[in-house]
Amino acid sequence: MTTPRPEIAIIGGSGFYDFLDEATPVVVDTPYGSPSEAPMVGFVDERAVAFLPRHGRKHRLPPHRVNYRANLWALRALGVRQILAPCAVGALRAELGPGTVVVPDQIIDRTWGREHTFYDQAKQVVHVGFADPYCAGGRAAVVAAGRASDEPVVAGGTLVVINGPRFSSRAESRWHASIGGTLVGMTAMPEAALARELALCFTTIALVTDADAGVDAADAVDHAAVLEVFTAHIGRLKGLVARAVAALPEAQDDETAPCACRRALDGQRMPFALP
Repeated sequence: MTTPRPEIAIIGGSGFYDFLDEATPVVVDTPYGSPSEAPMVGFVDERAVAFLPRHGRKHRLPPHRVNYRANLWALRALGVRQILAPCAVGALRAELGPGTVVVPDQIIDRTWGREHTFYDQAKQVVHVGFADPYCAGGRAAVVAAGRASDEPVVAGGTLVVINGPRFSSRAESRWHASIGGTLVGMTAMPEAALARELALCFTTIALVTDADAGVDAADAVDHAAVLEVFTAHIGRLKGLVARAVAALPEAQDDETAPCACRRALDGQRMPFALP
């Protein structure tokens, strides 16, 4: 049996380690090493989809040790052009309680020591625009999927990405809120930027698991509590992701796709061919 060529991928975050009921693992070699796991390829309704757990199936990889470059490269090599990326986040605003789903439209990157580009060793410089980090079409599909099922999501917000694996101090949390942050997480960067470097459509779906330490009188965050809340809402989140897959635009050639993400590399001299 021939493995289908998926145009859509789901990158599962903390607590989101499986998605497809019947799927085939596909081993992909990349110039950047091995992805977190071999992607699983199957179907959501009639659409071919790849699934990759960001941290590995047993959460063996902390956020600063995830091989983001290998993950994104492997998915593109399979044929993926649109990615939905669920993740657990803390809220920097008191009104965003646990269980709230947010589709952010902006990022503040506070990570360090990670591989942030595919082109650091290339002889030809490659610059990509990142003013709008997320795919407008992907975000619209997730918001529409929520509204259609009476499962509303918050459309818009700024995700502050910290390095981890520790959580923020109260002072850091208050600072993140003061500079415009809505949410705080550990994995959206360099993931989103690397997706842009591969001209992939990328959409984060953020599930709030806690109030960050500097929000009002919030308790200190611990990982066990984060996973407990995420687990309590995983059924809702998977349902939303499945409906969003159905709402995503049909596959088109990169040259004719209406989304600006797919044209991120137009006009650039590429130092090597993309998969």
